[in-house]
Amino acid sequence: MSSEDRLIPASIKENNLTWGRAQEISYQNRLTCLLLLLLTPFWVSFLWASCTYYNCSVVNIIYDFFASLSEGTLFEFLIKVTPAPTFKGFGLYIFWVLFQALMYMYWPSNIGTGQMTPAGNILSYRVNGLRVWVVTHILFILGASITGLYSMAIIQENWGALLIATNCLGYLLTVFVYFKAYYFPTHKEDCKFSGSTIYDLYMGIEHNPRIGDTFDFKLFFNGRPGIVAWTLINLSFAVAQYKQLGFVTNSMVLLNFLHAIYVVDFFYFEDWYLRTIDIAHDHFGYYLAWGDCVWLPFTYTLQSHYIYRNPESLSWFSFIFVLTIGLVGYYIFRHANNQKDLVRKSDGNINIWGAPARFIRASYTTSDNKVHNSILLTSGFWGISRHFNYIGDLLMCLSFGMACGLQFDFIPYYYLIYMTILLVHRISRDQDRCKAKYGIFWDQYCEAVPYKLIPFIY
Repeated sequence: MSSEDRLIPASIKENNLTWGRAQEISYQNRLTCLLLLLLTPFWVSFLWASCTYYNCSVVNIIYDFFASLSEGTLFEFLIKVTPAPTFKGFGLYIFWVLFQALMYMYWPSNIGTGQMTPAGNILSYRVNGLRVWVVTHILFILGASITGLYSMAIIQENWGALLIATNCLGYLLTVFVYFKAYYFPTHKEDCKFSGSTIYDLYMGIEHNPRIGDTFDFKLFFNGRPGIVAWTLINLSFAVAQYKQLGFVTNSMVLLNFLHAIYVVDFFYFEDWYLRTIDIAHDHFGYYLAWGDCVWLPFTYTLQSHYIYRNPESLSWFSFIFVLTIGLVGYYIFRHANNQKDLVRKSDGNINIWGAPARFIRASYTTSDNKVHNSILLTSGFWGISRHFNYIGDLLMCLSFGMACGLQFDFIPYYYLIYMTILLVHRISRDQDRCKAKYGIFWDQYCEAVPYKLIPFIY
C-alpha cells in the first residue's frame, strides 16, 4: 500500500524527465521489460506450486526440479506443478470482476479529485471502496452461511484455477489498454509513446485510461479485484484450515487481523490514495494491469497460504509480541502520513509533538510558467528521516512474516523482502524527482533531514 510521501504535487515542468515513465529508452530497458513480461507469471506460479505441493518450501521444489532434470522426468514434473484451468475457476473470476465493476460504478460513493495530470487534467473519481469492501464481505459470509451453495473455502479450493484466470485477464487487459492508447485514448495529451512495443506494453502509454467519465482503470483494478479480495482470500484460507484441523490457529487469526488493518486503512483513506504515485505518476500497462490482477492477490496473501499448509499456534507471548510490532508499525505509518497531510492543509499552522511544526517553504514552476508553493516538513516523523513512514510499512511487513512463526522461512518473509526492495528503489526515484522539482529548496531540505530512511545508517 502507498505511503503519504508518495503524494505528488502537480508539477509539469519536469514531466519528460521524471513523470511516469521514459520516452527514450535503452536496449537494457527493452530487455528488462521483455523478461518481466515473460517471466513474472512463471515466478508467481513457482510460488503457488511451492506452497501447494511442497508445503511452501522453495528449497524442496528447486531440489525436485533439478532431480527431474537429471532423471529425465522434467515433463512429468512440470505437469505436476503447473496449475490447471477449469470452467469453475474462470466462472468464479468473471463473476468476481463483474460484481466489483458494478459495485464500483453503481454503489453510493463520494467524489474524489486527483492530482493534476502531466498535461494539466484534473480528474474526478468514484470513491466508495470502504463501503464496497464491507458489503462484499457481508455478502460473501451470508451467502455461504444462509444458502449453503458454496463454502467460504471456495477461493482456497480453486486457487490454482484462479491463478490461470487472473493471468488471462492481466494479459488481455495489457493488450487492450495498449491498443486503446493508439485508437481511442481518454486523454491523448497524457499519453507517452516510446517507439518500443515491448516497453509500452509493460510500462503503459495512457496515464488515466477510462471508459466513459468515471470508470477509471487504475483506481478500479488496483483497489477492487485485488485489494478487496486480499482479506477474502485470507478468510478463505482460514476457513479451509478450520475444515482441515477443526480449529483456526491463533497465527491465522493474527495474520487476518493485521492484514485487515492494512486493507481497511487503504479504503478508509481512498481519497488520499488518489494523490499517490500509482494514480498520479504511473502509466497503465502490464506493470499495473497484470500486477493488480495477479501479483497483488497471489503474492500479498502468501502468508495465509503458508499458515494453512504449516499450521502453528503461537505462544501468547509471541502473539502479543508480533501484534505489538504490527500495531507500532501501523501507528508510525498512519501518524507520519497524517502529520504531512495536516501541515499542508493548515499551511504549517499546527503543532507537532507539542511544538510548532518546522518546515521549509518551497516553490516550483510548472510548464505554464506559474509559480506554486509547497511545504517540506522537517519535524515530527519527517524530521527523523525523509521517509520514516516507510519504517512503519516495513514493521508491518515484518509482523506479517512473524505471524507465521518466529522461525525464518522464505515464503513468510517474501513480502518483507519485496517491499524492502520496492521502497528503497522508490526512495531513489523520489530523490531524483524532488531534486528536479524543488532545486535549491530540496538541497536545504536534505541538509535539514540528512537521512533517507534509517538515522545514522541510510
